[in-house]
Amino acid sequence: GFVFQQFNLVSTLTAMENVTLPMVFQGVPKPEREKRARELLAMVELTHRREHLPSQLSGGQQQRVAIARALANDPAIILADEPTGNLDSATGTKIIALLRDLKRKGKTMVIITHDDGIAAEAETTAYIKDGAIIHVKRN
Repeated sequence: GFVFQQFNLVSTLTAMENVTLPMVFQGVPKPEREKRARELLAMVELTHRREHLPSQLSGGQQQRVAIARALANDPAIILADEPTGNLDSATGTKIIALLRDLKRKGKTMVIITHDDGIAAEAETTAYIKDGAIIHVKRN
C-alpha cells in the first residue's frame, strides 16, 4: 500500500469511494469493500466525513483518507512518504500509533520522513543525501 505525500485522492470521489477504489480493482464484492472502507475510515477517525469530497476535507483529513486507502487491500508492505507531514501533532501521534500497531501485526513499514522522532522509532534508519544512502543505523 502507498501513502503519497500529496494524497493523490480522486477529487470527484467521496472519502468512502476513494478508500473502496483499490478494492474495486481487486474484484472485492461491493458489500465487503464498503464494510472494509467503513472500518478503515473509523480507524483513522473519519467516519463522520465518509461522504465528503477531498475538497471538503482539511489536509490532515485528506492524509488520513489516503492512509485508509493504502490499507484497503490489506497489503503486506506499506510505503509511506511523510505520513504525518500534513497532520497536527495529536493526529500525527495517533497515525504513528496506528502504523506501529500494523507493524506489530506483521506489516512491513517503509516510511520516508524528515521527522527525527518518527525515524527514532524505526528498527532501521537509512539516511539519504543527494539520492544516495550515506548511513544506516539499527535502532
